[in-house]
This record gives sequence, C-alpha cells and structure tokens, in this order.
Amino acid sequence: MNMRTTISTVTFSNPFTLPGYPGDLPPGDYEVLVEEELLQGLSFEAYRRTATYLTVRGRGGHAGRTELRAISDSDLKEALRRDRVATEKNNHGDAALSPQEDGT
Repeated sequence: MNMRTTISTVTFSNPFTLPGYPGDLPPGDYEVLVEEELLQGLSFEAYRRTATYLTVRGRGGHAGRTELRAISDSDLKEALRRDRVATEKNNHGDAALSPQEDGT
C-alpha cells in the first residue's frame, strides 16, 4: 500500500481544547501530521486520509516530550473556528467601539 505523509502548521491565538483530551492547550503553533493512502484501481492518482495527528509539546514536568494526538479533521477545523471567533470577539469587544454620534 502506498502511503504519504504531509505536515503543516496551524496557529491558535487562544487556549483551546480537543475532544477526548483533558485540559486546555496553550496558544501557539502546532504541527498537523496527515497520513493518506493511495487509492488503487483508478485512472488518476487519488489519496484517502487515514489519520490526522496534532503534535503537542510537553510543558512543565513533561518538557522535552512530544505527543501525537489523534484528531479528526472536523474536530481540528472546529477548534480553529472557535479560536477564530474568540480572537474576533477579543479584537472587536464593546470597549473598542466608539459611541454613535447624535445626528440631530
């Protein structure tokens, strides 16, 4: 079976959680490792995702340790969406709005 692995980086601006894992993860850059297998018998090259992992670096007493956390593509997209919403909310809070001028 032909496999390929791609690595990309995602950035979280706020603490976030992942389904199935306890506790918050800190903001920062995280590597995403995606494994795919080549689909056989097609007249063109196509791959099917078989696994997605988020690389989590240890903190505190676990510094220097790296963990690959299995995550679904939809859970990763949802975590990134929540982070984007939280960042927009923080950047566009009520305190940042100027009062409307009275036009009368």
